[in-house]
Amino acid sequence: MGATTPLGADVPGTWDGLLAGRSGISPIIAPWVTRLPVHIAGAMHQDPYAEVDPVQRRRLDRSQAAALVAAREAWSDAGPPEVEPERLAVVVGTGIGGALTILDQHDRMGERGQRSVSPYTVPRLMPNGASAVVSLLLGARAGTHAPTSACASGAEAIAVAALLIRAGRADVVVAGGTDACIHPLSLGAFAQMRALSLRNDAPDRASRPFDRRRDGFVMSEGAGMVVLERGDFARARGARVHAALAGAGVTSDAHDITLPDAAGQARAIDEALRDAGLTGGDIGHVNAHATGTPQGDVAESRAVRAAVGDHPVVTAPKSATGHLLGASGAVEAILTVLALKESMVPPVRNLEEIGDGIGLDLVLGAPRRTDATAALSTSFGFGGHNVVLAFTRD
Repeated sequence: MGATTPLGADVPGTWDGLLAGRSGISPIIAPWVTRLPVHIAGAMHQDPYAEVDPVQRRRLDRSQAAALVAAREAWSDAGPPEVEPERLAVVVGTGIGGALTILDQHDRMGERGQRSVSPYTVPRLMPNGASAVVSLLLGARAGTHAPTSACASGAEAIAVAALLIRAGRADVVVAGGTDACIHPLSLGAFAQMRALSLRNDAPDRASRPFDRRRDGFVMSEGAGMVVLERGDFARARGARVHAALAGAGVTSDAHDITLPDAAGQARAIDEALRDAGLTGGDIGHVNAHATGTPQGDVAESRAVRAAVGDHPVVTAPKSATGHLLGASGAVEAILTVLALKESMVPPVRNLEEIGDGIGLDLVLGAPRRTDATAALSTSFGFGGHNVVLAFTRD
């Protein structure tokens, strides 16, 4: 597993920060921020460009650099497996892709003319760019895929990876998500939708999933990657397996382009349980998508209660990391696996008074020990995308 997030430059740093109750949210230091109503975000703990060589740096969008950093860590953590290139695939989802490159190069052309545009603009802006650079890094030739399903992209990438392995198309798949677009336009657009928290005076207290005083999410950036292997392939090589991806549920609401639909989310949970051969009673932990928007958290709470009941221990990592957009589902899949592996569920930060309509067993104040053997990670995105991943201890 590999990750780069506002809490840490890798998986251990992110996990330790989450357990310690740290926040990855800070003021934006840029002259343009004064023109916006929101002045806070969750920048990556370490600049991903610092981990790529200068020649490669100018060829990569920031989101692609983050994907490379996370993929390298995941590949190293995996062993790495000796697999034929034709049996190795890559699936990297993104919500916004190379939007930062588009915006920067557009401004450059407007100021200095067409000849000033970088010749690497097109590969840097392509939504499939992150998946492509990871496949180049690893020499993967069994297919390179790039789901673009808003904030469910990273989770959907992992679901697609499982399908590829089940279909016999690959033995090993590197899968995850990435996004990096802390920019005045993206911030301004989300603010115009009233989706962002405006607690500029208290950045570390702005992201408040499930709290009565929540007022929107905090935009963040980062990447998360996992290495999925066919079970017998992993066992034959003696791989260090963190957990098993037991099932996945993918649904669409066909309800509204931005408003959440609890029924569609509950169906995704039901599908994940059915795919995994589990029941709601088997689930001991839920890693909630929970962005901190007034409507979204209530809809998700209704979906969880309807599909599995109110007994699972629930956490919401975005209270500490902010919302990594298309990367969030992949990063939170990693955190769900660690919660199972370590028998420890991190707390929901900034949860002072649980809001109306929630009704879940939320972890307050400090990490909670758990004996959960099965867990869910939920991811939902604009456009009515719902993805739920079911994990079990291996």
